[in-house]
Amino acid sequence: MQVKMADLPGIGKKISFITAQDSMIVLIVHHTGKRELYFFHDKDNDEADFSIDLTAEETREMGAHLLGAMFQPVEADKMKLLKSQIVTEWVALDGESKFVNKTIAQSSIKEKTGVSVVGIFRNNDVIANPALDEVLLAGDTIMAIGKQEEITRFEDLCEGKEIS
Repeated sequence: MQVKMADLPGIGKKISFITAQDSMIVLIVHHTGKRELYFFHDKDNDEADFSIDLTAEETREMGAHLLGAMFQPVEADKMKLLKSQIVTEWVALDGESKFVNKTIAQSSIKEKTGVSVVGIFRNNDVIANPALDEVLLAGDTIMAIGKQEEITRFEDLCEGKEIS
């Protein structure tokens, strides 16, 4: 990435970031604290494809995310290992299931199967990251995450089957 800086007399500073794909992001930092971001798909264009205004706080927040202060991606090799072991599955909750009309906590899903309930699809609505006191209903479709054998145990219980 190529970075260029220039003074803008009476305005502030202009910082241009040219990417490996020859796109460009221009940040104008005004003396007043205002920030403007301009996006150029082609660095040679005179007119920006998109622009936004940011406050100083928004700029710091964005910078923190770009630096990886809030989230660090998993290395590709570790992600391949994780993907080979972790499964996410949507499972319909059968009326025969022992989970019906019980909360997630009362159902002891994690203890019985090893999976974590990360979402519930109910009546065209999604309950993301449901609380442990969420009552499971017949007809719910549950998003579960776990290892394949844990998901299989969970599916069996959702269908009303006994597991050993």
